[in-house]
Amino acid sequence: MAGMQRAVFLDRDGTMIAEKNYLCRPEDVDIFPAARGGLKKLCSAGLKLFIISNQSGVGRGYFTMADVEKVNRHLCDELARDGIRFEKIYIAPEAPDKPSRGRKPSPQFLFDARDEFDLNLAESFMVGDKLIDLECGWNAGVKKSILVRTGYGAEVERASANKFASVAIVDDLNGAAEWILGALHRESLNR
Repeated sequence: MAGMQRAVFLDRDGTMIAEKNYLCRPEDVDIFPAARGGLKKLCSAGLKLFIISNQSGVGRGYFTMADVEKVNRHLCDELARDGIRFEKIYIAPEAPDKPSRGRKPSPQFLFDARDEFDLNLAESFMVGDKLIDLECGWNAGVKKSILVRTGYGAEVERASANKFASVAIVDDLNGAAEWILGALHRESLNR
């Protein structure tokens, strides 16, 4: 039987925080203002939040998993001040040309989260700024993949418009939260 919990799976760089090539220092984390409000709305609505992040800088030897963990701890501590909590952070540290179990667009981390947290992927959402984020959601069978125009999102939207018939496109994470909550509200009205 499918799990009952709904979740929002979020890319990190370019979606929640400013895209900085191979970010590896906590002091360089720049949280988008709209991310705080959007994530808070999703938490308040009872949705479980997960971060799904490719961190190829580890596999390329630019920084270590310990560096990634420090950045993630800083991000989580900052967002916790607003009552935002992530259930788990999934990291694919491999370089793009290396075998990887979870590197997006692989849906494996979403399947892992489904099994560990009793989630219903068909009632869950994927949010990101790259095509691989959207594909990760599609590959896992989420209800909707949402493209944010932050990070690489606006550029991706222009370059790949023909691939987006089934995608919601919004300006930022706050827009994604409003889209998700609006969809859930409309669904509850139709029951």
